[in-house]
Amino acid sequence: MSISCILIPVLVGLICGILGYLIGKMSSKTADNSAELNSLQAQLDNCRADLKACQTNLSHAKASPAAIAAPVFDSALASNIFGKKIIQDDLKIVEGIGPKIEELYHAAGIRTWLALSQTSKERSLEILHAAGERFVLHDPSTWAKQAELAYNGQWKELKDWQDKLDGGKPEN
Repeated sequence: MSISCILIPVLVGLICGILGYLIGKMSSKTADNSAELNSLQAQLDNCRADLKACQTNLSHAKASPAAIAAPVFDSALASNIFGKKIIQDDLKIVEGIGPKIEELYHAAGIRTWLALSQTSKERSLEILHAAGERFVLHDPSTWAKQAELAYNGQWKELKDWQDKLDGGKPEN
């Protein structure tokens, strides 16, 4: 979440509170202050409009993560670190996911590293359990984090971590 989307509503609220106080103080004075009161009311209306725009932007950002610029996929760097050709959004790069499990995820609408990184362990278990007994033994507890590293192009960190994993599961 952007700090400006937190800071702007706080500032707008503070400004609106101050303006409300000033408007209240001024309303108790004579009618000669009506021009200043109108100016303050206009500023208050602008602050409210800014707050509404910020809230709208925040809700759109939450609704569509694709609006956030995706990291650039560097196939050469990934291939160099892993010692084999890496294709973007190939779920099999995740330790513990093979061709059959990748097919299960694709059938469930999870086709990218970003989508897998946002998939909860519980949802992954649902997908595996629905596919039958053969897939129940798999432990997807690290898959979302591995997919996040791949999505962010953190190839060295991903490779180092995978070297410590046992079939996608942390070693005991």
